[in-house]
Amino acid sequence: MTTEPGKGGGLTARMRRLAAPRRRGKVARRTGATIRMLAALVLAGGLYVAVAPATQAADAATLSRSAEDGKALFDQNCITCHGRNAQGVDGKGPSLIGVGSASVEFQVTSGRMPAARQEAQIPRKRTFWDGEELQQNAESLGQYIQELGGGPQLPANVDPSQADIAKGGELFRVNCASCHAFSAGGGALSSGKYAPTLEPATDRQIYAAMLTGPQNMPVFGDNQLSPQEKLDIIAYVQGMKSDQDPGGWGLGRFGPVTEGLAIFLVGIVALVFATLWIAGKS
Repeated sequence: MTTEPGKGGGLTARMRRLAAPRRRGKVARRTGATIRMLAALVLAGGLYVAVAPATQAADAATLSRSAEDGKALFDQNCITCHGRNAQGVDGKGPSLIGVGSASVEFQVTSGRMPAARQEAQIPRKRTFWDGEELQQNAESLGQYIQELGGGPQLPANVDPSQADIAKGGELFRVNCASCHAFSAGGGALSSGKYAPTLEPATDRQIYAAMLTGPQNMPVFGDNQLSPQEKLDIIAYVQGMKSDQDPGGWGLGRFGPVTEGLAIFLVGIVALVFATLWIAGKS
């Protein structure tokens, strides 16, 4: 087979000219696909940053001075059980995201935190800090948790001095007495749980407990009990502590059960012995 002179070279050049646009088209398609993929990744990353929870970027967030102090305290005393960024540790401690500064102040100032172990009811005990240091550290820890995930906050000033004690008594009997008893001395619940006595509770602790519902207690938000009604209840509870039992021995103020028992053990027994003494003399 023979090829005419000049035709072979011309055919090859023509094929190269035809193949060149195809190569350029393929490169252009690959370049376009790469650009579109990068744009999609950038868009997805931007959307994630926009909607991702702020708690996941807590380290990069700007904290107030008080929250910075609280974070230092948290990393030193709380991170083992509640985890980095207070997101909780399975089997050790719950997440604190959303509990608010009111819950932190209640738990810390009442000595319930730090807890020795998880159980049906974390009891009140001696606080980890004392005096002004206790309140200051509780507020710093609370501010850190507040800025991490928000939640209920105590008012700046909890002052029940001008509250209505009579109204507070009505509200207490309707909402609180079923668990804490009419005398606020506490009572037993199911499964090893109990409603604690309110004897050592401060004004802020009672307000925080109503606001946050610690452990087995229900939450009484401002829709259930207004801020003024909360102050009325606090005034009633604190007023009971100052009563001097003008009727005599208070018997724990538990009501007719202890009073009836005292009458039987003291009164009836005294009458029996008096009857026997009289019979013996006669």
